[in-house]
Amino acid sequence: MTIDDAQRDTLRGSPRDLLRLVASGAAVSRADLARLSGLSPSTVSQRVEVLISQGLLQETGAGKSRGGRRPRQLAVPTGGAVIGAIDLGAHHARIGTLDLAGQVVAVRSRPVRIDDGPEVVLGELLAEVTDLAAADAGTAGSALRGIGLGIPGPVQHPTGRIVSPSRMPGWNGFDVATFCRNHTDVPVIVDNDANLMALGTHRAVHSELDHAVYIKAGTGIGAGVISGGQLHRGAQGSAGDISHCRVVATDPAPLCSCGNTGCLEAVASGAALVRALGEQGVPVDDLTGVMRLIDDGDRHATALARQAGRSIGEILAVVVNFFNPQVVAIGGRLAECEPLLASMRATLYERCLPLATQTLLIERVTVGPDVGIMGAAQLVIDRVVNPA
Repeated sequence: MTIDDAQRDTLRGSPRDLLRLVASGAAVSRADLARLSGLSPSTVSQRVEVLISQGLLQETGAGKSRGGRRPRQLAVPTGGAVIGAIDLGAHHARIGTLDLAGQVVAVRSRPVRIDDGPEVVLGELLAEVTDLAAADAGTAGSALRGIGLGIPGPVQHPTGRIVSPSRMPGWNGFDVATFCRNHTDVPVIVDNDANLMALGTHRAVHSELDHAVYIKAGTGIGAGVISGGQLHRGAQGSAGDISHCRVVATDPAPLCSCGNTGCLEAVASGAALVRALGEQGVPVDDLTGVMRLIDDGDRHATALARQAGRSIGEILAVVVNFFNPQVVAIGGRLAECEPLLASMRATLYERCLPLATQTLLIERVTVGPDVGIMGAAQLVIDRVVNPA
């Protein structure tokens, strides 16, 4: 892996950045880190020693000589410390442990009932990820360094509090961060699930790009924004929440869970497609049923999917013209729907300025089902490695 001059300019040379360079394979020695970060060798050595003392880096032996003393090679420990990760959805949760390089160690999925309330749901998930980390240890070896937690609703990032979630009865105003602090001995970092998908995808696939928008389209719709190579949350954590942008201006427009009408989530989410099919006399129980109908070529489901793609594309066209990202990628269950994806892509090209789409990548998120826990782990890695 190489880093060009433009990328090098974005590196700040913090311990977090140095760890990331080693974890990605871009650097294997202090000399590599100095060259790529632009820091002096003495500053790099000082920060590397801090990372080694924290157990975040290790020396693995001598590398090849380039005319002088053989450099000591650096690596992220593959054993020992692990990160816990929880990606909570409307109906299921994915729980995993990852090493300090962000690689998945163990993972499992389980159904959840979100309306059981935050104390029950979060208590069970925290206990399960702690048990999973203990099982990874085998003996007394592995230490849980922190837990990243994704919530399928708006999260006030500075406080870790949930604010007016549309599909989470009993969760409004719940202080997730404080609850987690009282139920575990390690740091717990909370964020929106779309932000986790954005962070996980960007680090895994598009780390060389500075500006990106990632859409999560499933039962609901959300988006995560990468700006300047970093996750952009805005002032309170609501950046990227496209779900309540209005796309239907005529009356009567579908009523949204937020109380307004014609919102994107009310016309283009998985829940909206289930409801619309029922109103057309095609009853389905859930998004899985909708996807099955689309795969079978059902004309009602296919037409609704195409319209959903157009609606998503109309909102994204505003985002693309305003933000000018290098990539727009869609993930979640609805990303598997080809009629929706094709319609979204066509609408973007139709509604966006030519300059905005000249080199724009429009694609599916291809990381797989672990993308959320990968993003959750990155939250912890970024927090555990003190940038000061």
